[in-house]
Amino acid sequence: MRITLDKIDYNELSFSVVFLYGNDVASRSLPLKKDELSFLDTRRKDDINSLVVFNRLPYKIYVQNFDSDLPNAEALEKLRKVAAEMQKRLAKEKETKVAVTGEGVIPEEVVAFLEGLHMSNYRFDKYKSEKETLIDEVVVERHILEPEAIEENLRLWRRIDTCRDWVNEPVMNLNAPQFSDIIKAEADRIGNVKCTVLGQKKIESLKMGGLLAVNRGSEDEARFVVLEYKPSNRVNRKPVALVGKGIMYDTGGLNIKTEDYMLEMKSDMAGAATMASTLFAVAENNLPVWVTAYLPMTDNRPGKNAYAPDDILRMYDGTTVEITNTDAEGRLILADAIAYADQQNPELIIDAATLTGAAVRTFGKIAIAAMHKDAELPFNLLNIVGNQVYERLAQLPFWKEYDELLKSNVADMINCNLGSYAGTITAGRFLAHFAHHPYIHLDIAGVAFNDKADSFYGVGATGFGIRLLYAFFQTYEATQK
Repeated sequence: MRITLDKIDYNELSFSVVFLYGNDVASRSLPLKKDELSFLDTRRKDDINSLVVFNRLPYKIYVQNFDSDLPNAEALEKLRKVAAEMQKRLAKEKETKVAVTGEGVIPEEVVAFLEGLHMSNYRFDKYKSEKETLIDEVVVERHILEPEAIEENLRLWRRIDTCRDWVNEPVMNLNAPQFSDIIKAEADRIGNVKCTVLGQKKIESLKMGGLLAVNRGSEDEARFVVLEYKPSNRVNRKPVALVGKGIMYDTGGLNIKTEDYMLEMKSDMAGAATMASTLFAVAENNLPVWVTAYLPMTDNRPGKNAYAPDDILRMYDGTTVEITNTDAEGRLILADAIAYADQQNPELIIDAATLTGAAVRTFGKIAIAAMHKDAELPFNLLNIVGNQVYERLAQLPFWKEYDELLKSNVADMINCNLGSYAGTITAGRFLAHFAHHPYIHLDIAGVAFNDKADSFYGVGATGFGIRLLYAFFQTYEATQK
């Protein structure tokens, strides 16, 4: 979807226009007759979020009401959601070009509407013979937004689209070697991102016991990708390390998933896709933050010489781990990646992973299950911006007492507690063992993928978390002393 800036003249329009009506000031510039204004006023009083349509052949005026007096974050989220409804209506009416304007609206309100329009316009349709009608171009009243704001946001939204493409792609067309090649090509294209791809032999020489064990049942080699964006005007003296789970497909291994639990497991690499996409968005928009990313990649299969319950692994940092469940594989590859990142002396480690079903059962599709260790200031900032962009965190306790549930009789730790409780927390505590710098854990299992359409996030991969992390890096200087 292209977004351009231009003057909107109702006398010359050949395509429809969306007018954002947030308060009574707006009616001054609406090209409506007295009786139409009266009707609009009545509809607005009945339903402040109503859509009123005036037919002006050959175009229509869609007056989208909203309440600008709501708390800022809530008002912006409602605009994203009404934009998603607008996208559906325009698609149904086969409209591919639309104008957006308003009176009394502020730039961030227009950006929120455009964000909802762009994100809801996404489709993963490369394998479909018949494709839906989508919006090709949006013309925005040029006095409302600056070109720089449009371009920055478009780069971010296109990164979200790319992330969704990666997560939606089936493993038969996107295994670990292929994904690492794509990320390397993207880094080379952007130009200011350094990418290092570690192959199977290098991973073996580093003795990454977790990644190697999970990979043992696969026909495809594992990969470990390291990205670095280090601008000269960076505000941080040490990097922020992003770690993303890259399980390209999860069968559960020998603890194979039953019934329909294996469906959508192509999305188990959403953490790696999210972290790569975030770093690329930061780099493309030249944010002054030093960021690195560590992306372990493999699928989890029950074939060949697959690792098994009762196996004891030696991880990259030397920790021994007794396997109690091969379907708790994500934490094993993340542990090696976190330990590796930790050795690079970052000032903060943040991981993102579709890690536990318990996170989905606890918070559903509403929030990210989040925990931290010794990272109160950055966690608070992440929480604040999460509330602002409406990609919110639900904080869980991270007490050391939960470590008791991870004790092993024959090794340093078990990989999965044997009870049916505290699954999300103990998964996070397992990972925290490998981080000796301030650490934030984001379990995105509930929000990374939708089995049915949900507003502007749509169906399938959502890209949830990228706007959150990007907003965090936009304001990251606030964490610097």
